Amino acid sequence: MNLSRFRLITFDVTDTLLKFRSAPGKQYGEVGAMYGVLVDSNSLSANFKSHWHKMNAEHPNFGKNGLGWQSWWKQIVVGTFKDSKLDLDDRKLDSIASHLIELYETSMCWQPSYGALGLLSYLRHRGVPMGVISNFDPRLDSTLVNTKLRHYFKFVTASYEVGVAKPSQGIFEKAMEMSGISDIKPEECLHVGNTVLLDYVGARKSGWSAALIHDKDLKQVKEKYPFVNGNYVFSSLYELHRYFLENSDVKLSAQSF
Repeated sequence: MNLSRFRLITFDVTDTLLKFRSAPGKQYGEVGAMYGVLVDSNSLSANFKSHWHKMNAEHPNFGKNGLGWQSWWKQIVVGTFKDSKLDLDDRKLDSIASHLIELYETSMCWQPSYGALGLLSYLRHRGVPMGVISNFDPRLDSTLVNTKLRHYFKFVTASYEVGVAKPSQGIFEKAMEMSGISDIKPEECLHVGNTVLLDYVGARKSGWSAALIHDKDLKQVKEKYPFVNGNYVFSSLYELHRYFLENSDVKLSAQSF
């Protein structure tokens, strides 16, 4: 692909640029143990998923318009542990929650995804402006600094801070504004992410091109989402990097994605 076709490339964060070093249930269990709270990690994993979905439904965008992001996360942590049916001290749970909130801002919990560093270095070498669009709380910028990725990006768009989340067109428009690129148009932008509805559909409905990072079997993706162009589904950022290299002399229109 001739990358000059795109004046801007943006990336999602969780499970695109960064991955957890260990599952949240395991991480929660390790921190709980530091405070003398011993809970099975499988139980914590199940509880975490339940509370994550509940809080997203009841207080979207990390509680932006009500709870605030720190209280939002504290409710998830407290609920995750309390659902294990233990008689736990509220002050101890508050300490565990505060510890986890700080920890998830560091490289102790996050690591670059396979192929991320190679792809980002390649795009920077090619002179392609890059940014981040992520449904994330205000820790996003410092998390990228702590994982040594921030310097690759011209800007970082966190849903909590801009007040609008993917798949809304508004967050993609805000990213174009934050890029500072004169007269940039949606068809000149490419977004790379791992979720069909938030990243792929959000970008396409905003007039952008989209590449999907998805480690599941392509057949499964197509069966569930037949509208996804299978030619632009990649198992990792490494595979996307290979695609760019192998097609460096091919000019594709934005509508090809």
